[in-house]
Amino acid sequence: MATTPTGSSLQVLKAVEDGWNAFCKAPWSFLLFQILVGVVTLPFIGIAVLGGARIAAVKEVAGLNTGGLHPVLGYLLLVVGLIGYIIVVLWGIVGLIRGAWTALNGQKPDFTVFTRWDQTSSWRLLGSLILYIVVVAVASVIAYLIGLGLGQINQALIWIPSIALAIFAIWFLVTQQFLVQNSLLGSKNSANALSSGIDVINPSWWIVLWLLIVEAVIHAIAATFHYGGLFVMVPAMVCISTAAYRQLFGSTDNTGLLKPN
Repeated sequence: MATTPTGSSLQVLKAVEDGWNAFCKAPWSFLLFQILVGVVTLPFIGIAVLGGARIAAVKEVAGLNTGGLHPVLGYLLLVVGLIGYIIVVLWGIVGLIRGAWTALNGQKPDFTVFTRWDQTSSWRLLGSLILYIVVVAVASVIAYLIGLGLGQINQALIWIPSIALAIFAIWFLVTQQFLVQNSLLGSKNSANALSSGIDVINPSWWIVLWLLIVEAVIHAIAATFHYGGLFVMVPAMVCISTAAYRQLFGSTDNTGLLKPN
């Protein structure tokens, strides 16, 4: 069942305040979990790089002679590395959202709130992300084909579908600002997660765009502190975005994300 509007308007500054306060309830848990996710992804990144290097016929990577690997093994390493990386990233995203939701509910999330593996939620999120990519890809192909047709008439017309695609991409990006939260907490159906994003956000499209701008400014300020600032801001921004989601979509866990498996 798709999420329906709450009737509330988005208050950007309140979302920033609520999100930051939620992060401050357990900052070390957020940061340590983020470190853990990064450490676990490293071996899979290394495996994928090694396999990709063998496929690309790069003779040596990180002191290892890739020429000694069979080409089939190169493809296998690449696939295993990518699959492992995706699984760990999904685990990390689900954990951060669960921690942010718990903190926004007024509770201090313990470390098990972050680390618990939820296969159903992870696959649901992956399905929504794949569907998002498919929609953008289909729109791009349609724009390309229309551009080819118009180009046969007049070369100047080729820019019309490109401009239309850019407008659509910006609009669609804003409507899916809360796709992760909506997939994990709003709807158990990936298609409903995308469609409810459009239904709920369209009336508040400009204010959600303003939220994106504010978040970009916060990221830019964090970047002045180099990697340390950006590292701290990632979970804080997850909390801010989730706080904004709750204003528009409600504070009900519709999928049972917080329930033990």
